[in-house]
Amino acid sequence: MKRRPSVMSAGLILSFFLFSLSACGGSGAEVTPEARHISFFAMDTFMEFTAYDNPEADLNPEDMDALMEEVKQAVMSVESKMSATNPDSDIYQANQNGGGEVKDETADLLKSALDLCKITGGALDISIYPIVRLWGFTTDEYQIPSNDEITELLRYVDYKNIKLDKNKRAVELGENMEIDLGAVAKGYAGKKAADMLRSRGVKSALLNLGGNIQTIGTKPDGSLWRIGVQDPDDASNYIGVFQTADKAAVTSGGYQRYFTGSDGVNYWHIMDPETGRPARKGLLSVTIVGRDGTVCDALSTALFIMGPDGAEAFWREHGESLDFDMILITDRGEIIFTPGLDFQMSDTADGYKAHILDGEL
Repeated sequence: MKRRPSVMSAGLILSFFLFSLSACGGSGAEVTPEARHISFFAMDTFMEFTAYDNPEADLNPEDMDALMEEVKQAVMSVESKMSATNPDSDIYQANQNGGGEVKDETADLLKSALDLCKITGGALDISIYPIVRLWGFTTDEYQIPSNDEITELLRYVDYKNIKLDKNKRAVELGENMEIDLGAVAKGYAGKKAADMLRSRGVKSALLNLGGNIQTIGTKPDGSLWRIGVQDPDDASNYIGVFQTADKAAVTSGGYQRYFTGSDGVNYWHIMDPETGRPARKGLLSVTIVGRDGTVCDALSTALFIMGPDGAEAFWREHGESLDFDMILITDRGEIIFTPGLDFQMSDTADGYKAHILDGEL
């Protein structure tokens, strides 16, 4: 079986599927000497953070460099606490013991994740982990499981069997259940990093968590950040751009991580909790843009699983309350986006037809 590139390579590729086009449009200003950078590998991907000095915040260069390191450590701490494969993490221990005590931060994210599982009607289900592992996506030992293997494990996939006590200090899992916060952890880490920077006076920053983008304010010159969305069929090309400020932008796509089976079919890592198989409801990628990175991360997966019609219905019902916009790329060459986004197709988006919900372009 042919597989997607190694974890490090995939992370580098992912850093381009949503990327800042800081040299395009607006002032097009290049990074100024006042920019502070840090890059590191965490959560199975390559991350790049850029924050700009704010003289009014009374942060000297040494303070800014120390702050960037502090933010990096905060992201890595999220990974260490919430990784399903780290033996020292709360989640790993809960999976091994059918539940147990969870620390405050893990409990808070677990509560948020369960709320998102509920509001998406189980399209997001954090108990899908054994199915993902069965297909080999946690070990890179890819396989196409038998129907019997999938059916057996699906018996234990149901987020409603996860019980979090009222004071959020302990979790209880159903029989043979294992959980994974991978669908929300990166978005949460980006949100936490942004909140840390804002609290210290940073008013302009771009945080790229392996393609999961978190912006703080605008660019230093006051213009909006320009974000490009990758063409699912060509990693070197983008199909369009949108402008944003002080928001998160997260993409989920089948092209990000997959293997090609002996039958010639590409099997990707986004699993449908109803079938135990890669979700194939007509979407190639989903981009969610909103205020809350955790919500954006979760919805990018859930709406991919719902498919175009389900995603549109969900946005119409919850778009205002959850404060998000979306860009859907279908397997029919359609680009569907919501009115809150100023999305512009690129000249290289050959073969795609874009339309805005509630109206044609």
